[in-house]
Amino acid sequence: MVDTGRSRVFGEVAEVYDAARPAYTDALVAEVLAYAAPGGRGCAALEIGAGTGKATVPFAEALGRASGGAATELVCVEPDARMAQVLRRNTENRPGARVRVHVGAFEDWRPDGRDFGLAFAATSWHWTDPRRRWDLVHEALAPGGALALFWNPQGVRDPALHSALAAVDRRHGVTGAPHGVLASSFGEVPGHWAGLPAAWPEDECRRDGRFTDLRAVRYRQDLSYGTDRYLGCLASLSGYRVLPAARRAAALAETAEVLDAHGGGIPMTLFNDLFLARTR
Repeated sequence: MVDTGRSRVFGEVAEVYDAARPAYTDALVAEVLAYAAPGGRGCAALEIGAGTGKATVPFAEALGRASGGAATELVCVEPDARMAQVLRRNTENRPGARVRVHVGAFEDWRPDGRDFGLAFAATSWHWTDPRRRWDLVHEALAPGGALALFWNPQGVRDPALHSALAAVDRRHGVTGAPHGVLASSFGEVPGHWAGLPAAWPEDECRRDGRFTDLRAVRYRQDLSYGTDRYLGCLASLSGYRVLPAARRAAALAETAEVLDAHGGGIPMTLFNDLFLARTR
């Protein structure tokens, strides 16, 4: 069963989450829409666990362009009302698909007879109930409709910095920090995330049997965070949100000290790993 308590801690820092979390590459958005061909299959799309709109905004804009000016709609299901508030602000009065926000769990949402040509989840599929999610998304998609699941894990490029930060994490019981994994430990295959939770959906999808044309694509880019930006990113992660406030503050302060001692900031590699499938 999914840990719904841990999955809904992000709303405590919705603004920090929105400002600090990395975006998804435009190439990923283009790949998904080329696969889904929404202009020829119907314009309605569904986003599962939209958060503050890190993926919603570029997808809404791209869906609007793909529709050739026809009315198009993106329905966003987000369980946390605080995140949904930022999502609404980020998507109102923007060009592209009309965004409708539904506040509630994906497991409680129903398509009410609508068939969606595309459903996607940006770093949120692992928060859904594994016993029900394939049934629910299959119910929502039209025959031949596309499913896109993607994540943006990161790894630190500097082994010495990785080691120093790992010592801070051990002292404070932090788990799942991006700097806890070396970028060099990532394999070449999408979904190969050494040391990270096993979230890659391909095996589950194959066992389900109702989807076909399975594909996997990886994008990567090197980037550097300043200390403040990186601390904001960490503060928005569930591994930090579940810590007692005093311990979280101490862990972040010590992390800042390590980063400053290494010249300030942190060099990372960002991976955008994409899984695609369509209903038979």
